[in-house]
Formats: sequence, structure tokens, C-alpha cells
Amino acid sequence: MSEFIPQKGYYRNLRVYKITEIIYDITYIFVNRFLQKGDRTVDQMLQAARSGKQNIAEGSAAGSTSKETEIKLTNVAKASLQELLLDYEDYLRVRGLEEWNKDSEKAIRTRTICRQNNNSEYYRKAVEIRSDETVANIAIILIHQADVLLFRLIERQKSDFIKTGGIREQMTSARKAHRGY
Repeated sequence: MSEFIPQKGYYRNLRVYKITEIIYDITYIFVNRFLQKGDRTVDQMLQAARSGKQNIAEGSAAGSTSKETEIKLTNVAKASLQELLLDYEDYLRVRGLEEWNKDSEKAIRTRTICRQNNNSEYYRKAVEIRSDETVANIAIILIHQADVLLFRLIERQKSDFIKTGGIREQMTSARKAHRGY
């Protein structure tokens, strides 16, 4: 008999989940180091970073019974990170700080490091001693990388839905297989 409610929850193994965890950790450190207590932006940035990470987990769990919910929540994660991206860009712009050009040596070097390293502890130590400009740019690079990976994850989720259908189709197929149809 085919399994129509597959075991889910392997999100912790996804590179994109690991990156969103790093983004959350960096944002937590960033807002506590560089923003004033009581600034609404603190809560907004933390919530957007948290939502990016948490919606991957929630979507993965929901995917057992609802592919639609899985795709929607993964897209919410993507949208939350876009909101956070704007906050980091705004921070740099209004303070007259540099947002690194994607072709600059700093950006290229940082992208390479970010592609090769998914260890949150590494980033937590690194951002503790970096300037606000550098930390914001690291976060921006990681958000861009997460955005690409979330796009690919959504495309894979859509493809899986097309191949296997939703829960009702899977249940019907399992029932037919059990009955020998």
C-alpha cells in the first residue's frame, strides 16, 4: 500500500533553512548592537527574520497533508525575507553607509564565504566584531542567497504537487491500490 501521508519535517537538513537560521541570528545581534531600544524597527526586523525561518519549518510540516499550504508558507518565508532586505537597505541608505555593489571585491568575497559556510556559530562570532555597515551587507548577501534557494524550493514543491497530487488524490490512489484496482 502506498503511503499517502509522507513523513515530513526534514527542513533542518535544507541549506535554505540553515541560511535563514543564520539570518535570524545575525539580525538578532544587529538590532541589539546598532538600533535603539524601543525602536519599532527592532521588532519588525526580528519578526521578519523569524518568519523567514519559521515558515520553512511550518510549511514542511504542513506539506504532509497540504501541498498548497506548504507552497504558501514557503512563499511567506520568501516574502518575509524581502521585507527584512528592505530594512537592511533602508538602514544603510538613511545613514549614508555603503551597500556593497554585487560586483565589488567585498561582495564577491563575502558571497563565496556565505556559499561555503552554513555554521551559525561562525557568523555569530564574526558579526560581533564587524561594523554595522559590514553586518548589514553580510545579511543582505545571505538574504539574496536564501531568496534564490526559496525560489528553487517552491519550484520543487510545485513539481512534486504536479507529480503526486494533493492528499485527496493520494488517498484515492492508496485506497484503489489496497482494493486491487
